[in-house]
Amino acid sequence: MIDDEGQQIGILPPFEALKMAREKNLDLVEISPTAVPPVCRIMDYGKFLYQQEKKEREAKKHQTKIVVKEVKFRINVDDHDYETKKNHVLRFLDEGDKVKATIFFRGREMTRTMLGRQILERLIKDVEGNAIVEFRPRQEGNTLHAILAPKKSAQEREKEKAKEEKAREKQAAAQPAH
Repeated sequence: MIDDEGQQIGILPPFEALKMAREKNLDLVEISPTAVPPVCRIMDYGKFLYQQEKKEREAKKHQTKIVVKEVKFRINVDDHDYETKKNHVLRFLDEGDKVKATIFFRGREMTRTMLGRQILERLIKDVEGNAIVEFRPRQEGNTLHAILAPKKSAQEREKEKAKEEKAREKQAAAQPAH
């Protein structure tokens, strides 16, 4: 038995422990039911639950949310359009987001799914330095998609940015003023 200040009281029968808790207008909470004898504590259970919820909310604030951005291609995509969309994919990956590259087939395009596969394979090859392929290109109905994830974690990217900033500052300081 542990009292509300955290002091060990010792082994007490349950009714005495309950009586002590009620005298202090607190609850008797079983902490370790498997221990012999079971360990109980006198505490304000409502306050305890509130503090637990508060800790969980605080932990949730520090979690990084994984965002999946989608980039859509067509099988007859022009080289310039492909380059633009590839740059979008690279930017999303640098920001730490996952990317879903999708090719949507309409009508007779369903007979040319190999063209779509070639576009996605080309994209994967072009961004392989920055991305990990989570799902290889696969077909679901009339869409073909692949999912790419950033290679580095958010913390590693932050460290890299800080190093680049320091290098720029050193370069700026080393250059003589005109």
